[in-house]
Amino acid sequence: MNKLLVTATISLALIALGGCTNKSVVRYGDATAVETTDINFGSTDLQTIAGQMTDSLLLSPVVGTLTANTRPILFVESIKNKTSEHIDTESITDSISTKLLRSGKFRFVDMARVAAVQEQLEFQQNSGMVDASKAVAFGQQVGAQYMLYGNLASIVKSNKDKSDVYYKFTLRLMDLKSGLVEWADETEIRKTKEKMFISW
Repeated sequence: MNKLLVTATISLALIALGGCTNKSVVRYGDATAVETTDINFGSTDLQTIAGQMTDSLLLSPVVGTLTANTRPILFVESIKNKTSEHIDTESITDSISTKLLRSGKFRFVDMARVAAVQEQLEFQQNSGMVDASKAVAFGQQVGAQYMLYGNLASIVKSNKDKSDVYYKFTLRLMDLKSGLVEWADETEIRKTKEKMFISW
């Protein structure tokens, strides 16, 4: 009887331990939910600055004047990362370009794909494999009228109890013909992390 009781107890203990193992669970989350995993630049910061700056540009009286009779052609220079972090600024650039294009007020040339376009045009013109009457000729593309460019900078301060990071994102729109900056704006984000002292 004692052996049976011991065996049953061990079996129950093993089942209980088996139920307590660590398991990784994957779930879908809200891509727009506020992310507070750490103090570094994250998805919420990217969405915030891209959204605020494109809204500011689209609501600017200058843009109303520029887009009154036509959809100006822009190219967006990659955002410069002047922070101490490794930040994918291409994602910021893509978010801004996409939102501006969706507005229907601008058209874009993609400078990041110039080499690929040139390679394709050379193939069509020089390979002998493309019907000459259907090949795209060189010199037919339209140039940009305006350049959108900007910087992301940060200041980081910390001591043993608190860390503080300040981000500033600046964006400008330049008329390529005159060299004049037609619009500029900036937005700021401050994030802090403090040690919490819990008394028992």
